[in-house]
Amino acid sequence: MRAMAGLLAGLCCELAAAQAPAPQAASEQALKAVLLFKLPLFVYEPPLERAPSPLICHLGRSGLEDALTQLQRSVTDGRTFSVRYLDDPAQAVHCDMVFIGSSERHRLDAILSQLTRRPQVTVSDIEGFAQAGGIVELLVRDEGTGIDIVINQRVARERGVSFSAQLLRLARPPGD
Repeated sequence: MRAMAGLLAGLCCELAAAQAPAPQAASEQALKAVLLFKLPLFVYEPPLERAPSPLICHLGRSGLEDALTQLQRSVTDGRTFSVRYLDDPAQAVHCDMVFIGSSERHRLDAILSQLTRRPQVTVSDIEGFAQAGGIVELLVRDEGTGIDIVINQRVARERGVSFSAQLLRLARPPGD
């Protein structure tokens, strides 16, 4: 648990330093981008942690685009990742993870039902995402002191996705 927190803190500081203007707005987006970048290390099935460059797809618009672009340019732990921006969930066929932007809130049910065809990790910061059938929700704490990771383990199991025990100890179930 400390190792993950240390990795996240170090990467967030590195990213925040590169994004000097508007530190308040950048810090939340930077933290979400870092969590998205580090998530494959904690996905056991399908084995994303062994992929040399996991393909993260970003569907819609979310405000994470700049932070992901900045992070994508940096190589951390000898790993890189690729981000592909999509307009349609049908384009997500070869994606390891799909981040669903808040602009897609109005069609979330249709998107999630379309993405059930293969073991992909679905991630979003849309409130109630995990409860609606998504796998990982990045939830800003009420007091604004960080981000909670919400994991819907039932949906993950149904889709053939499993996470490390280390991540599951940090995460909370939907509805808590």
